[in-house]
Amino acid sequence: MRENNASSTSVVETVAGFTAGIVSTLTLHPLDLIKTRLQVDSISRTRVGSSTRLIRHIYTREGGIAAFYRGLAPNILGNSTSWAAYFFFYGNIKQVLSRGQGAAALGASEYFVASGAAGILTALLTNPIWVLKTRMLSTGSAAPGAYTSFISGARQILTQEGITGFYRGLVPALFGVSHGAFQFMAYEKLKAYRTNSNNKRKKQGLGTLDLLGISGLSKVFAGCITYPYQVLRTRLQSYHAALMYRGVWDVTRRIWRQEGITGFYKGLGPNLLRVLPGTWVTFLVYENTKGLLYKSVG
Repeated sequence: MRENNASSTSVVETVAGFTAGIVSTLTLHPLDLIKTRLQVDSISRTRVGSSTRLIRHIYTREGGIAAFYRGLAPNILGNSTSWAAYFFFYGNIKQVLSRGQGAAALGASEYFVASGAAGILTALLTNPIWVLKTRMLSTGSAAPGAYTSFISGARQILTQEGITGFYRGLVPALFGVSHGAFQFMAYEKLKAYRTNSNNKRKKQGLGTLDLLGISGLSKVFAGCITYPYQVLRTRLQSYHAALMYRGVWDVTRRIWRQEGITGFYKGLGPNLLRVLPGTWVTFLVYENTKGLLYKSVG
């Protein structure tokens, strides 16, 4: 019976995560594209209005509204697969840790370990998709050498760079696992605190406003600590990264020398605009889908 419950939990977590990834990506892809373009820009200094100028450029010179959805296929595939894999690993690791804890609730350190381990496994599994997504979002479709499609890009990477080409930026991506670890540690503890603060919430569960506040606070907390790794990863995954940088330390040193501390926070504005709505959508869809699935299997 316990094995059946564990199996049902894994399926529910995976389907809920997969659904949340698709919905959030469809909703917020244009902001992801703008953030990526700003992150790969190693020439211009960060200025007020950079996002507005970039939006105008993309709209007028790259094909209007459709240009903001370039790279949508790898982004949907990457996000849906990542969230499905993440919640699958996260749920199962929490179950293992819970058995070791007995009746006691998991603490912050256990949530940190579970989310960190889930993040590492997910990063190893999905990095090839993120390389393709980054390259497609970082240039317009008419740019020289731009990938015409997801399959075409994968074929070019395999031919020109080999298998290792699919794992560019993996080191900073693994550093970025700490983002998810901090976020889920904060999310689980805030959710537990909010649930236990009121008897009605214990019976009925958290409402939409509760989930919005908890998921938003946990995301801001993690983002403030870990954002620079995203810039490093994006630079190392761009088209000409192999010619421009010798590795993580080289790109870090060059950003510091040429762009200063603000270089590590390029794209932070659209990233904040994207991550909060994205987090709200992801966790609302995830929690509600999970609740419906548990009712249907229970």
